[in-house]
Amino acid sequence: MSLEDTRRLRAAEGWYESGDIVSACKELGQISAEARSNHAVLSLRNSIDAWLKAAEAGPRSAGQTAEAKRILLVAQVHFPKDYRVHFHLACCCAQLGELKEAEQWLKKAIVIDEKKVQKLAVDNPDLKPLWDSMDGTIWKRE
Repeated sequence: MSLEDTRRLRAAEGWYESGDIVSACKELGQISAEARSNHAVLSLRNSIDAWLKAAEAGPRSAGQTAEAKRILLVAQVHFPKDYRVHFHLACCCAQLGELKEAEQWLKKAIVIDEKKVQKLAVDNPDLKPLWDSMDGTIWKRE
């Protein structure tokens, strides 16, 4: 691992330890492709994934929805093909009353994997404000 990659990893670890997941992700995103398979880099990425799981649960945690959205916005840059990140952004936006944005994130998740998103979304209480604004889900209930 190059000196620059090591510096970026240490900075990412510092941000992570201070609780600034957004900055940690930004630093990790600057690490070279060759160094991304390094054990320490992978370990930190796994730790950040755990934070993402907590962010996904955010809409159900009182007062944490805006923070969950902030973390997920960074995550979607690093995990653009993960329907779960887009789906949970839709949930956060719906809970925050940002219904147009919620619909946009949901549509992005659908493009990635419609069947899985449909299964998660149809009766999801976090999306209720979106469904109420649309007079029902975008799918027919089976």
